[in-house]
Amino acid sequence: MRLGLVGKKIGMTQKFYESGEAVPVTVLQVEPGKIVEVIEKDKRGYSALLVGYGHIKSSKLTKSMKGFYAKKSLEAKKFLKEYRVENTEEFKAGSDVTLDILKDKKYVDIRSKTIGKGFAGVMKRWNFGGLRATHGVSVSHRSHGSTGQRQDPGKVFKGKKMAGHMGDKFRTMQGLEIVEADLVNNLLYLRGSVPGSKNAYVEITEAVKKKNKSSVQERLVSYFADLETSKTDKKDKKNIAKEAKALEKAEKLAAKEKPAEAVPSTEEVKKD
Repeated sequence: MRLGLVGKKIGMTQKFYESGEAVPVTVLQVEPGKIVEVIEKDKRGYSALLVGYGHIKSSKLTKSMKGFYAKKSLEAKKFLKEYRVENTEEFKAGSDVTLDILKDKKYVDIRSKTIGKGFAGVMKRWNFGGLRATHGVSVSHRSHGSTGQRQDPGKVFKGKKMAGHMGDKFRTMQGLEIVEADLVNNLLYLRGSVPGSKNAYVEITEAVKKKNKSSVQERLVSYFADLETSKTDKKDKKNIAKEAKALEKAEKLAAKEKPAEAVPSTEEVKKD
């Protein structure tokens, strides 16, 4: 089961881990969703939830959508997302979907639209190096060069990196770490950047790949804890070595101060 949320990108700031490391984060204002319809397996062949997000004016709705929400006796929503679930018994139409579904999660996947850049050349769009600045190159310094081969195959292959429209496309980023989840103010702090401009809508779901992986914050805390224990172990070893040296010196001094035993002379030995 992977329920999702829709948030609005507010901007970027920084947070601090317990270890003291500063980390850049993207702040998302997450709006609570409303379960519009519970889809049963008997009707459609699978179990799912239809969740609505955001507010929209009634003047922007079509007649069919107005009738749809009127039958449900619910407020109209700007977005409708369908999420497949295994069991629908615990969900009811009209109940809220809040940030609590990510309370115990470490990573999320997000989907949003990138910033549009218009028509861009290959140097900006694909990071090409361009042609030479001199030695016969004229009026084509930022061009991509040749696009195909000669008679064989005699065509330009599909997918060739060329100049064209850049940005303004939906992109998915997987495995973004949740640095903090503010359940009171409905704010979600994600490590790193998120595609899109300010006030762009972002779809948030539970991560597919990094479910059981420890977060960067947890790894940093364990790393510094191991570092401290190794330092204490080194100090203990040094102290033990110092104590052993001091004990050895004390034994040597005691042996020097102890009076030597009298050795019998040869005459005394003969008399005996």
